[in-house]
Amino acid sequence: METERPSTSFPSFIAGKKNLKYLFFGGKGGVGKTAIAGATAHYLSEKLGRKTLISSTNPVHSLSSLFGQDLWKKGTQRIQGTKNLYANEIDISSTIERYKGEIKERLVQFLKFADIPVDVEPFIEIATTNPSFEESAMFDDMVDLILNEKYDAYVFDTAPVAHTYRLLGMSKVYNLWLNKMIRSREESMSLRAKLSFRKEKIIQELRKDPLLISLAGTKKKTEEARTLLTDSEKTAFFFVTLPLALPIAVIERFISWVQAFQIPVGGVIVNEVIPKADTEKLSPYVANRMQEQMGYLKLAEEKFPGMIRAVLPLYEKEVNGLEMVSRMAQSLSLGSESKI
Repeated sequence: METERPSTSFPSFIAGKKNLKYLFFGGKGGVGKTAIAGATAHYLSEKLGRKTLISSTNPVHSLSSLFGQDLWKKGTQRIQGTKNLYANEIDISSTIERYKGEIKERLVQFLKFADIPVDVEPFIEIATTNPSFEESAMFDDMVDLILNEKYDAYVFDTAPVAHTYRLLGMSKVYNLWLNKMIRSREESMSLRAKLSFRKEKIIQELRKDPLLISLAGTKKKTEEARTLLTDSEKTAFFFVTLPLALPIAVIERFISWVQAFQIPVGGVIVNEVIPKADTEKLSPYVANRMQEQMGYLKLAEEKFPGMIRAVLPLYEKEVNGLEMVSRMAQSLSLGSESKI
């Protein structure tokens, strides 16, 4: 049974973006982001032959469940049964510990030059219990993956909308915070040089200041990541929805948020659509649901003109395990002509 024809098919979009390297999938919770991200990674790696890494920025990881393989805390692993597909379920615990060490070192350095004798532990506790601290760690790990340049394509299964919004905003927040910290540090060191009788020594210390060097390094990394994330030739953010009112409304708002961060929108994928069939042969429940979905598909086309990249069928069983991931990838590769 055939599903509705999308405006520009997913494979056509990919084929038209020769340099596309970073693909993100987001939307409301429960719409099938993980499955579609996994199917896309499978399509890129096995169909197009690109060495592909799929990773999750969702604190509640589900790649292990999707592929039926234990990936948690295993670093980057090749998915068994594939040639070019690798997965990494990001574990931010080590990054958080590293952050704590870096924060402590920076506070000690700052207080040392300011000549303020104070216990830094309470400040570390305040900094590391900030609600955005985990997003910062996740963003840092994501950037490290992006900048390692070991793969031809990177696919990210993102968390539900609110978390992803904060995560994508970290590049902007990071730059604002880092610029303020760097200016504050430079002003402090400059004032110290003016008040000192050993100006040359202070200037040399300023050039070798470990805190400034560390901050400058972090700023450089986030700016590189931001450049990649906003490059329409290399990056695309896809929105996954079901043919239902609430998920459609959520991604309508989400698209404007992503565009506010200047991240290129790749399009919309509608998931779990009941294939067309003779309604007389269906139960009233299924026939009504199918009619309802057709109405919401029309609504999606009106809300997102020219952006529907694929309309994927509702399978007879859960997309779980490599066989079903491969099957969904095949649906993506056929564009609008996927069949159950």
